[in-house]
Amino acid sequence: MRATFIRHGQSTGNAGIPCYDLATIELTEEGWDQARRVAADWTEAPSLIVTSPYLRTQQTADPTIERFPAVPVEVWPIEEFTYLQPSRWNGTLSADRAPHLIRYWREADPAYCDGEGAESFGALLRRAEAALGRLAALPSPGPVYVFSHGQFIQAVRAVVTESELDDRGKMLRFWRQGKGPAIRNAESVEFEWAGIRWKTKPLSH
Repeated sequence: MRATFIRHGQSTGNAGIPCYDLATIELTEEGWDQARRVAADWTEAPSLIVTSPYLRTQQTADPTIERFPAVPVEVWPIEEFTYLQPSRWNGTLSADRAPHLIRYWREADPAYCDGEGAESFGALLRRAEAALGRLAALPSPGPVYVFSHGQFIQAVRAVVTESELDDRGKMLRFWRQGKGPAIRNAESVEFEWAGIRWKTKPLSH
């Protein structure tokens, strides 16, 4: 089984525009260009295309779906990690969120949930584990193209590459203060299941 996870293209949120509904954030023109390049770069038809429920991943997947119209498409719960309570923080600027964000990651409590509509870091890891389990159980060897989000893909990679760490250990390594995102817009990461464990390697979209 081979599964390639693709982060969505540049979104309006990535471009610094405040958002009020995380699920309906759209791609920018640059994001659409990235999505078309992703679709053009595939060298193999997939057995399945998976997207998150969020609009920006579905838009990123659209050119790939158009290129492979006979391939089934499924929506899985692989949406982005929401660790700040949406009703309190949506529509704010990054500078407003910064003190709470820093405190959240420095305390590194994987069981902490910020409020309604948010999830704990531990819950994110459980979703990542569930997605990998679902992929491993598919009857086809793949490839499967999975359109998701940066922090979710980062969590999947942590599950695969940091299996020796507990949830807190993974959380302490997760935040990249002062650095760029671990997975860039439209970047791909490939995971391979050999019947025993998952392995991963970066791709170059």
